[in-house]
Amino acid sequence: MAATGAELPIVTARLLLRPLEPEDAAEVTRLVNDYSVAGNLARVPFPYRDGLALEWIAATRAQIARGEAYHLAITQGGALVGCVGLTLARGAGAELGYWIGRKHWGQGIAREAAAGLLDWAQRHLGVTRVEASALTDNAASHAVLRHLGFAEAGRAVQPYLSRNRNMPVIRFLREAAPAPAAPKPLLLVVACALVDSDGRVLLAQRPPGKAMAGLWEFPGGKIGAGETPEAALIRELREELGIETQSACLSPLFFASHGYAEFHLLMPLYICRRWQGRVTAREGQTLAWVAPARLADYPMPPADLPLVALLRDFL
Repeated sequence: MAATGAELPIVTARLLLRPLEPEDAAEVTRLVNDYSVAGNLARVPFPYRDGLALEWIAATRAQIARGEAYHLAITQGGALVGCVGLTLARGAGAELGYWIGRKHWGQGIAREAAAGLLDWAQRHLGVTRVEASALTDNAASHAVLRHLGFAEAGRAVQPYLSRNRNMPVIRFLREAAPAPAAPKPLLLVVACALVDSDGRVLLAQRPPGKAMAGLWEFPGGKIGAGETPEAALIRELREELGIETQSACLSPLFFASHGYAEFHLLMPLYICRRWQGRVTAREGQTLAWVAPARLADYPMPPADLPLVALLRDFL
C-alpha cells in the first residue's frame, strides 16, 4: 500500500525526515563526496561527481510517487545531515539503508532516523520484515542495526561501487509482529423472546434489502444514546410490532456476545409474556410463532444461535 504525501514528513524527537528536494543536491554531494561515508555505501560511486545528486533526488521522488521506495532527507534544525531509506519488496518486506555526514557521527542520528522510518513504515505500509547489510568491519552500523532489533542473518559478498570491487558484508534481518488490528466498535442491541399463552416464541424474518436478509431473529434493535435496554426494547416492540409493554413485564434471561467482521455485537435477551395490542408486522418482516422445540429449524444470525438452545431449555 502506498503512503500518501499527507503522511510525510516523519517527526522524531530531534529530527525531521522529509522527501528530498532539488535544492538538497549541493549538500548531498558535499556530505557523500567523503570516502569515509561513500566507502560504506554499496550503490554510491566515489568520487561522487556533480549532477549525480540531482538525478538521484529526482529518482527518489518518482519512487515515492509510485510507492516503491521511501528515501528521505534527515534534517536537524533545518540542516540536512544524512539520508535514510526503505526500498519495498513483495509482501510486507523492505530493505533499509542510511548514511550520515561524518561531522554528525556519534550523536545517535542514524539510530533515531531509522527507528522513526521503520515505525512509520509498519504503521502506514504494513512493513514487518526488513533486511539490511553492512560491511564486516563497519562496527558502528552493526551496533545501530542491533539496537533497532535486527539480528545477524548470514554473510555474503556484495559489489561496492565506491570501492570498485566486491566486499564481504553481514546481512541483518528484523521481523516485527504485524501491527494489531484496530479494535472493532461495540454495537449494543437488545432482543426479546415474546412468549404467547401456548408457550410459543415469536420470530421475525429479516426482509429483503437488509443485512442477513431471510434469517430469523428475535424482535428488538439498537439501543439508542441515553436509552436503557428496557426502554429501547419497549420502543422497538412498539415500532416493529405495534404492541405496548412495561419494564416490569421484561425479565433479562441471557446475553449474546459475537464478533462480526466490522463490529462486535453485545445483545441481552429478555423474555416477555405480557403486552397490550395485537402483534402486527409493521416493517415488512414475516412473523412466525414457533414452539421451543422447533426454534433450531429456523436459520438465524450467528449471534442468535447460542441463545436458541438456552431458551429452549429454559422454556
